[in-house]
Amino acid sequence: MKQIHMDWGMENRYNSVFNPKSGRTIFFAVDHGYFMGPTTGLEDMTKAIHPAIDYADALMLTRGALRSSVDPKLKKPISLRVSSGTSILNEDLLHEGISVGIEEAVRLNAAFVAFSVMVGTPESERDTVLEFSRMVDAAERYGIPTLGVVAVGRGLNRDARYLSLATRMVGELGARLVKTYYCENFERVIETSLVPVVIAGGKKIPEKDALQMARDALDAGAIGVDMGRNVFQAENPVAMMQALAKLVHEDGSVEDAYAYYQELKNKA
Repeated sequence: MKQIHMDWGMENRYNSVFNPKSGRTIFFAVDHGYFMGPTTGLEDMTKAIHPAIDYADALMLTRGALRSSVDPKLKKPISLRVSSGTSILNEDLLHEGISVGIEEAVRLNAAFVAFSVMVGTPESERDTVLEFSRMVDAAERYGIPTLGVVAVGRGLNRDARYLSLATRMVGELGARLVKTYYCENFERVIETSLVPVVIAGGKKIPEKDALQMARDALDAGAIGVDMGRNVFQAENPVAMMQALAKLVHEDGSVEDAYAYYQELKNKA
């Protein structure tokens, strides 16, 4: 892991999302509703989150979902979505600003604050970069690390050229961790990033393909995965999360992890 100086409180929060045995992390992302509404698999948030979260390392979601659907006794660290601005109906997608203040993140005991930065669009890039920078300033004052969620504009390929540019940008702006998409030559994204990187799951794909993507990203140097739809839209979300844990934390092969998924699914 790339070493970056942190005060004790921030380092404590930062390390809370990493499995102590593997040094890697699995974020369970269920924050899609803030721009997609009740997408498939998230109609019932409590059902979507529990019990799959038992096998993840951190939970990524909005403040509304946290308050309404998560038991405060949960011991998993929270990555709180603090940006929003447009819905899936708007062509200018992810034109986001700060929608949750840092004091609210403190009240909700967030281990991370998560903010989407859109790179490569004339409408959104400048606004999201500046708003992200303001959130970093606020989060640093309170010792809360920022997860920079990288997005690139329509018409730009999700390839190493653009993803490494965007990943490097948010690291330069002060992100402590970056979430980005996996691509060919992902090693370049990792090598040029200033901070550790987790991969986004993206749209739902077959379970074995999602496990293969995770394996390839880890082999390229990713520190973990941040998956949502490829878990909560799986045929058996709990089994899929357990299979991911075998792959990420036990350094399992795709074949072993997928066989484990099939075994758990059939038992259920």
